[in-house]
Amino acid sequence: MSDLIDDPSPGENAPEFSVSDLSGAIKRVIEGEFSFVRVKGEVGRVSRPRSGHLYLDLKDDRAVLAGVIWKGVAGRLTVQPEEGMEVVATGRLTTFAGQSRYQMIIEDIKPAGVGALMAMLEKRRAQLAGEGLFAPERKKPLPYLPEVIGVVTSPSGAVIRDILHRLRDRFPRKVLIWPVAVQGEKCAPEVTRAIEGFNKLSPGGALPRPDLLIVARGGGSIEDLWGFNEESVVRAAAASEIPLISAVGHETDTTLIDHAADQRAPTPTAAAEMAVPVRLDLLGWLDAQGGRLLQALSGQVTSRRQRLSDLTRALPRAETLVEGPRQRLDALSEKLPNALRATIQLRRVALSEAAGALRPATLRERVQNRRTALSSLAARLNTNALRRDLSQRHRDLSHLSQRLSDAGTRQVRAWRDGLIAQDRLRETLGYKATLKRGYAVVRGDGDVVTTTDAAAQAKALEIEFADGRLELGDTPAAPVKKPAKPKTPPPEQGNLF
Repeated sequence: MSDLIDDPSPGENAPEFSVSDLSGAIKRVIEGEFSFVRVKGEVGRVSRPRSGHLYLDLKDDRAVLAGVIWKGVAGRLTVQPEEGMEVVATGRLTTFAGQSRYQMIIEDIKPAGVGALMAMLEKRRAQLAGEGLFAPERKKPLPYLPEVIGVVTSPSGAVIRDILHRLRDRFPRKVLIWPVAVQGEKCAPEVTRAIEGFNKLSPGGALPRPDLLIVARGGGSIEDLWGFNEESVVRAAAASEIPLISAVGHETDTTLIDHAADQRAPTPTAAAEMAVPVRLDLLGWLDAQGGRLLQALSGQVTSRRQRLSDLTRALPRAETLVEGPRQRLDALSEKLPNALRATIQLRRVALSEAAGALRPATLRERVQNRRTALSSLAARLNTNALRRDLSQRHRDLSHLSQRLSDAGTRQVRAWRDGLIAQDRLRETLGYKATLKRGYAVVRGDGDVVTTTDAAAQAKALEIEFADGRLELGDTPAAPVKKPAKPKTPPPEQGNLF
């Protein structure tokens, strides 16, 4: 209030303020009187712009209070505010001079009691159920005997010890543990990443892909289990290609992941019992089945042996079966010599008749005719002409081969020259060559920085020169842009192209 435009005019008692001075005075008064407040109300309008900040209204039946949650605070909230939720907000009051209004900078916000959480939980459950994420037809059957079981839980709690102990007692299996926070603000994102990470493992890879997933946590209040009610966790469980068992809390605790999972277990120990059968029971069943199989085989062998004995008694004696064929063999043996002599005599007569038709004069006449025809064909063949034609074709083939070789050599040389030119152009246009000419690349948080605003928002800067990289510390939150002073360009700067 000390910054006055000028002294009061004669006859006036009130000093004159500028608009900025008056707004600043009001801001100091409000922030001084209400530097820490807790406000209970219903969440009205909720806005989430791309900046990551969160704007909302707190209201009751008679008034509305604007609220702002900055990006860093919004990311740490255990429960995200939704429209219609009754909450208790903690923060401080301030003013926004650009719109002549006061607002609350919220540092923490929590639901106002269990009733508000249950109302929000029921609303979210109805929304996800409407999308079909809880439909029975989406649920997958559990494998009877999985080779590898993936467990998503805290590595330091009693839950993982109970699961491993129960699996060891029933049927030892390979277990992959993905450690996560099972409570607090990190719970939902870590559980989501664990489920998605197990599903991204390649079957048969260095790290085996689980055949079954168990998401487990011990009992607790609704606030403790709230991470398993988050939408990201529910969607990850519903989208899991690996069958999933939800074992969150005790038998009376119910979370939204229980509806999206393929099977719900009342306790983590019960989840281990659902995952594998009892090995001793399987061995006993196998012994019983082996006994039944042996008994059935023995009965079948005995029955077939008795049947074979019955059939044997009905068969005739072997001597009776061979008596008739033996007599026929003796009769045919007596007829065989006479039949052989008759056949030889017939073949001898036929051979004599065929030999009489072959005369030496006839053979000589046929040979002479064939010799005359062969001489006539040989006279028609000009071997010299064939030799000249073959020599000409050989020369033509050699000439074509030389032309083809020369053309291939020229084509390869042209391709090599073009490739060398392209490589030189690549080296010239690459940013590494540009760095050697005195330029540098500035990166902030892994991305290339091209403006001062981007450099101000980056947590750390890295400058890459031609001979290496230089890392700088945290950048100031809001650097002041100064007009660039004209600089004399360095001599022989060169052209990028």
